[in-house]
Amino acid sequence: MRITLFAVGRLKAGPESELSGRYLDRLAKAGGALGLDFARTVEVAESRAPTADLRKKDEAAQLDRLLADGAALILLDERGKTPDSRGFADLLARLRDDGRRDLVVAIGGADGLDPELHARADAVISFGRMTWPHQLVRIMAAEQLYRAVTILAGHPYHRA
Repeated sequence: MRITLFAVGRLKAGPESELSGRYLDRLAKAGGALGLDFARTVEVAESRAPTADLRKKDEAAQLDRLLADGAALILLDERGKTPDSRGFADLLARLRDDGRRDLVVAIGGADGLDPELHARADAVISFGRMTWPHQLVRIMAAEQLYRAVTILAGHPYHRA
């Protein structure tokens, strides 16, 4: 299953970008043996529409153009479910084992994600009920994708 990380907004050069990149590189190296191939990160500009609802619709349309037919979609949203790392790994394995060829993990913009995306997502996941800065969510998503691969591989990175 090819994994794409979709993000509204650009991650500037600096320590956040380096740390996110480090985990995504690890994911790319370790995931292939498990059928979890990191494909790419897609960054899109934040919409400049005049209202939050229109911005969310614009950003959703950009994500929609990226989604291949039959692609699995996981949204990161503070109102989502809060699985533990093993639960997240199990979700990825289930999607892969169900024959899904593509997975997009989406991080929305400052206004959140369009309700229509929520309705069609395979899962909506939260990293907690607090609101996190976009840069930290990118790092946490990259790390959890890598951690999921290590859990599925039985690697000692995940000790809990």
